[in-house]
Amino acid sequence: MSGPAAAIVVAGGSGERFGRAEGKQLALVAGHPVLSWSLRSLDACGLEVIVVVCHPDRMDEYRAQAVEPLGMATTVVFARGGETRQDSVASGLAALPDGIDIVVVHDGARPLLRPELATGALAMLRATENADGVIVGHPSVDTLKLVDKGRVVETADRSRVWAVQTPQVFRASALRDAHESARRDGFVATDDSALVERYGGVVMVFEGPRDNIKITVPEDHAFVEAALLRREKEE
Repeated sequence: MSGPAAAIVVAGGSGERFGRAEGKQLALVAGHPVLSWSLRSLDACGLEVIVVVCHPDRMDEYRAQAVEPLGMATTVVFARGGETRQDSVASGLAALPDGIDIVVVHDGARPLLRPELATGALAMLRATENADGVIVGHPSVDTLKLVDKGRVVETADRSRVWAVQTPQVFRASALRDAHESARRDGFVATDDSALVERYGGVVMVFEGPRDNIKITVPEDHAFVEAALLRREKEE
């Protein structure tokens, strides 16, 4: 399937752990709002539309500060954020125009996204007929433990463990069905691939760089800024 693709950018978090009352999406990093970096990369991916999901009171602010200064070629629309990330993605899905076959879901707080990472995952999904999704991540370099009340109960087989990021790319129909099933059953997951997996979908992995981090705490901001400034010098 090689039909039209769109993106949903989740930008509705409170940023509580980031320590900034107004959140992290508009925090400046290397001279631009955090959200702008993700949008700029997605704008280079040949998408039909990008849906930014955020708090309804901040839509105008996000558009004025993070979208309009970019002069994007891709149409950007906004959708109302939900109580959970899962609710926000569902809201983004509802805002997509008819005819979208593939959906890219990305965290607005991952500004180190490169266009080739998203297009690589898109190409993999389009080339894999039996796949319902492709998620970006990398093999774990750490030993991971399952812990219960401070006690280690199991050591995971590291050879089979990946650290998962976004973008995550899905057949639109599979993602919608997975979200609807989860809504009916009251099931909540921390990412969209878990919903598709639960629904019986086939999800593949596309290896990406370890530095594609999500800005969560203040020290992440310093790391991302250094990486972006270094990247601009290299380019």
